[in-house]
Amino acid sequence: MDLSNGLWSKKEQMNILYVIYLISSLTFILGLKMLGSPKTARRGNLIAAFGMTIAIFGTIFLYQDEGGMHLHNLEFIFGGLVLGTAIGWIVAKKVQMTAMPQMVSFFNGMGGACAALISMIEYRHLVSHSDGDLIAMVEQGGEVLTRLSIMYAGLIIGSISFAGSIIAYGKLEGKIKDKVLPGQQVINIGLFLAIVGLALSNVMGWLHTDTMLYIVAGLALLYGVLFVMPIGGADMPVVISLLNSFTGVAAAFGGFLYDNKVMLIGGILVGSAGTLLTIVMCDAMNRSLLNVLIGNFGGSSAGGGDGEGPQGTVKAVNPSDASILLKYAKKVVIVPGYGLAVAQAQHVVHELEELLESEGVEVKYAIHPVAGRMPGHMNVLLAESNVDYDKLIEMEDINPEFATTDVVLVIGANDVVNPAAKTDSSSPIYGMPILDVENARQTIVMKRSMNAGYAGIENELFYRDKTNMLFGDAKKMLTALVAELKSMN
Repeated sequence: MDLSNGLWSKKEQMNILYVIYLISSLTFILGLKMLGSPKTARRGNLIAAFGMTIAIFGTIFLYQDEGGMHLHNLEFIFGGLVLGTAIGWIVAKKVQMTAMPQMVSFFNGMGGACAALISMIEYRHLVSHSDGDLIAMVEQGGEVLTRLSIMYAGLIIGSISFAGSIIAYGKLEGKIKDKVLPGQQVINIGLFLAIVGLALSNVMGWLHTDTMLYIVAGLALLYGVLFVMPIGGADMPVVISLLNSFTGVAAAFGGFLYDNKVMLIGGILVGSAGTLLTIVMCDAMNRSLLNVLIGNFGGSSAGGGDGEGPQGTVKAVNPSDASILLKYAKKVVIVPGYGLAVAQAQHVVHELEELLESEGVEVKYAIHPVAGRMPGHMNVLLAESNVDYDKLIEMEDINPEFATTDVVLVIGANDVVNPAAKTDSSSPIYGMPILDVENARQTIVMKRSMNAGYAGIENELFYRDKTNMLFGDAKKMLTALVAELKSMN
């Protein structure tokens, strides 16, 4: 398809394309800003998606290279767009809220794979244009040396992101267990240095072979697997956001290769946002990123400090007892956790909230930054059940309110409410900021059993005098609470 003989000249078409890229970049920035609030997140996502759509179609129909050639093989391009859109739509519609972290990991891995493939394809183009003498071109330096460096950077980061995201997906799905090899960190460091060394030797022309790119890609994939494999489940929110930043950086390198400003800006935004989110997640656990990557927190080797765990007895209650506490409370704070997502009880908890409010009870939700299996998991879960965004209160804002709260209802949360983070210096979660639910007058913990949380340690909260344990499936227990409250009217 040649549009140069149409309404606009080549220069006019490219100018229009640049304006489209500018608009798209602005929508990315605006959309990313709106994602910072549950109220505006959905609208921000749609705005950013609109910007990406016009950027894609603008590139397809208006882009021309230096020779005035438009994109060709449009049947394959549109075939891929249709197929990818259909698959993505079906998967997104069918996925359960409990599997949302897995879907995010999988889609992020696909982004990393695309970035790696871009580098491979562009490397083959560069080799084909070198007339078989790529070393001579490298020795001349300049643009070829720069492009080779960018290709290898995009290939390495994209491959690590792809392999790491797939391993994270498998862990979240429960199909892959934590595995720590003897000398794991030494192996990882040695492998990473080998990857960088081989890539550098090829870029500089010291060790050139056509298969070097694929050797580096294979080693980067292996590193991605070994990089994520030992990291414990409780650190998955950090890992997901970190891998997301990797994919963004890899995409930005693709933007460099194609001199595509909107691809570059989009990659930079994703990379920087993922990095900032990673820092926020680490701060929420009071741990450094290095500690997350080598500490195996929440993995199979995580223990309970000195191994003895908290001592004492627990006070079990039934739905009838719990409903009385809730009905005669003036203020109730609900703490959602991954157990709420597993039970798919978000709609029932919203019904409980509305029922309590009809009785004159003030109800709020306390959101911990790392509750669930991905950043913002609880916000997404509760938004699905139409919980008012204003009732979702972040940790630093809700903690001062627990002292004036009559009842805290903890649903499927564990480590984020464990007082050991403040009292037990031998605990692996010591120093991690938590929700101060123990300061409330009464606490009801809804849990299937006394099993340890994802960090693999006992929870001191369960043995406190003011804590009431309501054992059972979250959805069934919440349904029973709703029934009990209705029967009291």
